[in-house]
Amino acid sequence: MAWLIASALTVFNVAKSTGTEIFDMDAIRDPGTLEIEVLEDWYLVEGPVATRQKLVTINVGEMWPGQDYRVPVRMIVPAERKAKGFHLTGGHSPKKLNIEFRLDPLKQELLKGGFGLVYTVVQEPGTYGEGGLSRESEVRFAKSLNSRHKIQYWAWPATLMRAITTAYAELDHFEPGKVAVSGSSKNGASPSMAILHDERMTAVHATVSPIWDSPLRLCDPVARERHLENGGKQRGFSGGNFGPNFNQAALDAGHTWQELEKFTNEIADDVFISRNLEALRARRVEMLFHPGTHDMVAYDLAWGGEHHPDIPLYLGANTGHGKKGHPQLERDQANLPAFLLRHFFPEEVEGDLLSPPKVDHVMADGKIKITVRFPAGAGEESGRIWWMVDRAPDGSPRYLSELIPEANSAEMTRNLERGEWTAEIKLDPEASRIDFFSNHGKTIRYGGRGYPTYLSSPYTRVKLGE
Repeated sequence: MAWLIASALTVFNVAKSTGTEIFDMDAIRDPGTLEIEVLEDWYLVEGPVATRQKLVTINVGEMWPGQDYRVPVRMIVPAERKAKGFHLTGGHSPKKLNIEFRLDPLKQELLKGGFGLVYTVVQEPGTYGEGGLSRESEVRFAKSLNSRHKIQYWAWPATLMRAITTAYAELDHFEPGKVAVSGSSKNGASPSMAILHDERMTAVHATVSPIWDSPLRLCDPVARERHLENGGKQRGFSGGNFGPNFNQAALDAGHTWQELEKFTNEIADDVFISRNLEALRARRVEMLFHPGTHDMVAYDLAWGGEHHPDIPLYLGANTGHGKKGHPQLERDQANLPAFLLRHFFPEEVEGDLLSPPKVDHVMADGKIKITVRFPAGAGEESGRIWWMVDRAPDGSPRYLSELIPEANSAEMTRNLERGEWTAEIKLDPEASRIDFFSNHGKTIRYGGRGYPTYLSSPYTRVKLGE
């Protein structure tokens, strides 16, 4: 059976224009329009933790008249009680969801604690036989600049939100509670966007995905020219708004650069975490991001570090799509399980996750001295500095390909009395700038087990010789 089918029925009204009202949240929350097809009704699955599981397909909604977007959803709850919230992920395939899930230790802990799991599909439709839909979506979007027509702007975030509606419609198996969403790449971007619109979501952990609204993302003409001068392209990922770069396709379809700039600026409030920090914090949403230091989607670290130093990040040195990481990379990093356990079981976890520290620097005698300060009592246990000299501009090919040299990393010195971590780096007299950040470790404990966590200081670029 095809997971995506065409229908003449209108489930939701197609978005009227770009930018302002991407989602009809009343429709998103309406279980009456899910058009559920039950593939496997609730049944018992024995194992280290006994569960009940159900597999369905749902109608996310209509992308354009006559084109529904259908996906599978698997729900997993404790065997003998309702789930009081759940962990939601989209990094699955329809084929994988057809098989009942075996549970790793983290999932077992969540279920033992009374929480559920909800799995759906946030993937390119072409990966499961619906390539025609992907192609049609791109063609329609390039012509219309209607966000409803582009899968990454509408279908993927809506899939996650409709999965919540699906779970909460199971009144005998779920009760409203915390909903934490996590994932990588498109499964990092989609929840980062969805959580801006759906207050049922309470936490997001996103890896190698967009976070902030840098000028290059918003089609600023000056940033665009600088990007092209440094080898950037109109196609591909780097330089894209919220993922793949659609700029050239839209220009080829007859749009002007001014129209692209208008579209990206209008949609920015609906897609970027950085545009919604005050509202997210008022909701007490918990966030942690792993953008990678060399990622084609999260390609603007220097701008983000300067403008949003208070967004919590872990910067794995030399990581990103297809990157293996620096030899000194923190291989024991367990941020995701620690983040989820801390979110779902705040009273049972020993220790809080670190918050972004303050960073200062001074230059003298051919060296730069860097000082990192956490709030008193933060409990950080380690510090390591990383740096690059004359790194290429954000988003350029060299920015992605030239890695942090093996020698450009060192343990920091800790001063307990002053509450500081310090490092000195000898400067190349020919260098025009230096980029640096530090990673700091702290062990979180749950159920007698330690989880090593790491948080980074803001990525900092310093111009030299000024």
